[in-house]
Amino acid sequence: MHGVTVVLLAGGVLCLVWGSGGLVLLGLFFLAMAVMLRPRLSARPEGETVLHRADAPELYALVDEVAQVVGTRGVDVIVVDKEINASVRSYGLRGRRALSLGLPLWEVLTPQQRVALLGHELGHYSNGDTRHAVVVATALHSLTMWCHYLAPIRQPSAVEMFVNLFYAVPRLLVQGVLVLLDHLTLRATQRAEYLADREAARAASTEAAAGLMDRLLLADSVEVFLRREVNSAALAGRRSARRAPDRTDEFWERLTAHMASVPEHEYERQRRAGARRGHSVDATHPPTHLRRACLLSGPPTEAAVALDEGRRRRIAAELARARTEVARSIVRDGIG
Repeated sequence: MHGVTVVLLAGGVLCLVWGSGGLVLLGLFFLAMAVMLRPRLSARPEGETVLHRADAPELYALVDEVAQVVGTRGVDVIVVDKEINASVRSYGLRGRRALSLGLPLWEVLTPQQRVALLGHELGHYSNGDTRHAVVVATALHSLTMWCHYLAPIRQPSAVEMFVNLFYAVPRLLVQGVLVLLDHLTLRATQRAEYLADREAARAASTEAAAGLMDRLLLADSVEVFLRREVNSAALAGRRSARRAPDRTDEFWERLTAHMASVPEHEYERQRRAGARRGHSVDATHPPTHLRRACLLSGPPTEAAVALDEGRRRRIAAELARARTEVARSIVRDGIG
C-alpha cells in the first residue's frame, strides 16, 4: 500500500517535469491521489477531558509504574471519555502515546482491576502488537481511504451510474486487499490480546486480571444502566437534566452500586453464553471467557503494583473534573 503511494508520487513528479499537455494533467492527478492516500499519523488528542502530567501526577505515576513492570514506557497524554472501554494509540511523528480511559468502565472496577486494565493496555506496546505498529496501521488506513474514494455514488444520475460501473472492478480489488490484510493480521492481534492479559496479571495479580475479564462480560449491563440514566434525565425535563451532572458522585455511585448488585451466577451465565457462541475468527479480540480461562490455566501471580486506598483517593481527586464533564456528556448527549 505504501509502495502504491510512492509510485503515484514519483509518477506525478515525472509527468510534471518531463511531460506536457495531457501528461501534466495526469501528473497533477497522480499527485492529488498520492496526497489523499498518504500514510496519516494520528493527531494529538485535544479536548476538555485530556489530562496532562501536571493535571494528574498521581495517575501518571501509576501508569509509569505499571509500564515499568510490563517492560515499556508510560504514556504522554491521558484522555478520559464516556466509552465502556480503554485503549492506547500512538500519534505524531515522534510516536507519542495516548491512553484513553472510559470512565464508565474505570468506575466499576476495583483498584487492582484498574491496575490490570492499565497493564493490559500498556502490554500492547511491550509485546509488539503488529496491528498497532505504524506500518501496518497506516496501511490499513490507506486501504480504508481507497475504499472511501471508490465507494459508489448513492442515487446516481445517468453519468454517475457509468462512473459507479467504471469504479466497480478497482473497488472490488481494493476491498479484497483490505480483507486480506485484515485477516493476515487477525491472528497476531488475537495473540496480542492474550499476551496483554498476561502482562495485566503480572502487574495486578491473576485474580485481578480475571476479575477484569468478568467486568468486561457485563459491559452490556453498564450500557443499559447508562441509557436508563439518560432516559430518566430526559423524562425529568431539561432543568433536571442540567442539574443531574452536578451530582456526579451520585451518578457514579449508582453505577457502582448497580454493578455490585450483579450476582455471581450472572457472571457464570455470561461465561456459558460466550462458550455457546463459540470463537469468532474475524474478531480482533478473542472471546472474553477464553481469555479468562487462559489466565486461570497457569500458576497464579501476585501483584507487582498495589493501588492502596490513599493512592486511590488521590487519583479520584485528580479525575474529579473529568468525572463531572463525562457525566454531563452522558446525560446530555447519550453514550453513542
